[in-house]
Amino acid sequence: MQFVKFKLPIGLLSMISVLTFSSCSKDDDGEMLVNDTATITVENVIESKPLTQFGTFQNTGSSPVMNPGESASFTFYAGKGQTVSFAAMYGNSNDLFFAPANPGIRLYQNNGDPVTGDVSSQIRLWDNGTRVNEVPGSAVTHPGTAETNVKNVAEVTGTDAQGHAYLPASQLLKAEITHEGGTKFTLKLTNTSGGTANETPISAGVWAVSHISGTTLLKQDPIFSPGKPSANGLTDLAETGKTTPLEQYLTGITGSNSAFSPVLVVVYSGNDNPIFKIGENDRGQGLKELSQQGNADVLAAFLKTKSGVKQVFVLKDPATNILQPRINGNDGGKASQVISAQKGDRIALATMYAQSNDWFIAATNNGVDGSTRGDISSIMGLFDSGTLESSFPGAHIGAAPAQAESQPVQQLANPNQFNTLPSLPQMIKVTIQ
Repeated sequence: MQFVKFKLPIGLLSMISVLTFSSCSKDDDGEMLVNDTATITVENVIESKPLTQFGTFQNTGSSPVMNPGESASFTFYAGKGQTVSFAAMYGNSNDLFFAPANPGIRLYQNNGDPVTGDVSSQIRLWDNGTRVNEVPGSAVTHPGTAETNVKNVAEVTGTDAQGHAYLPASQLLKAEITHEGGTKFTLKLTNTSGGTANETPISAGVWAVSHISGTTLLKQDPIFSPGKPSANGLTDLAETGKTTPLEQYLTGITGSNSAFSPVLVVVYSGNDNPIFKIGENDRGQGLKELSQQGNADVLAAFLKTKSGVKQVFVLKDPATNILQPRINGNDGGKASQVISAQKGDRIALATMYAQSNDWFIAATNNGVDGSTRGDISSIMGLFDSGTLESSFPGAHIGAAPAQAESQPVQQLANPNQFNTLPSLPQMIKVTIQ
């Protein structure tokens, strides 16, 4: 058998050669490497929650109940525009409770100064609507007679639905705010009903602070909703003073709700991450602007002039620029970029954790090798740039500028000094494909 020889045109041979060398190359060991082009994608996968904090309070004595003359206090964090709400049972009733009107007690004046002192005028008395009200006093039977037709939660102003008289709530329960500095507050509640016609013990209670977006609170009614039937464990509190069912509900709606800034991505060579180094103060190259303001452009411009840096990108969500968390089950923000990185190159990235003064999420250590493909979320960490005094994440928004500081960059522990955040893979997803 004879083989027929075909002679390919020189142009076609040249084209094949170009295609071959553009899709493959050899490393130092002679192995063939795949195309060095890849797509890096960053996603915000935080399951957003409407409340930033909640907790309980009770008398610190032998009983959790606040008898006349006794007090309970709790400490929390809130930025400008945020409020604090709470609820506690009027003990000598069938289902009445104390709480401020929604959305809660104001904590800042219009000029931004924190509110301090007596805020009792913001407290109201409410009827849970699930029990027939008896004459208030120590002879009240618990749980009492159930309402045949359950009523909506309603404010008690002077008299209840059965005509029993009550003094204003502000004369029975005193509320005092202390500003502890920064965005930290303490609310002290004192039972002042002793010697009045409405003398009563007051139960342990719950409190909550809503996240805020711009000037809008995400949860205007964190504990109860006037004009609607009691829900979410409020009945247990109003009828028996038990907080556990309401705590369980509040646990489910409390947590992180942070966006991420546009994401800085850099491809480089060498043994040092060009974005930052743990234990080293801000270099004045743009990390401060990224971590404080979410502005990655300053650092990106500097890195483009740095030796060993091959590519620099700032990734933005096509719709919103920033990467929003997942809201109501919808996908969070996402940004992608085609990069060119091969074995021996390094890839690093950084983005601001928006609900902070100067925290950022970034690749730990020296990033990942340029040949890495797949999910690299596990190598991400949360860091404090050390340029502003830290505050409770989610309680800094709209507050006065934080105190400047000059501290080394540090990786944050979780739980951090304020709260517990989700693990990094539950907040940010980074893939290279």
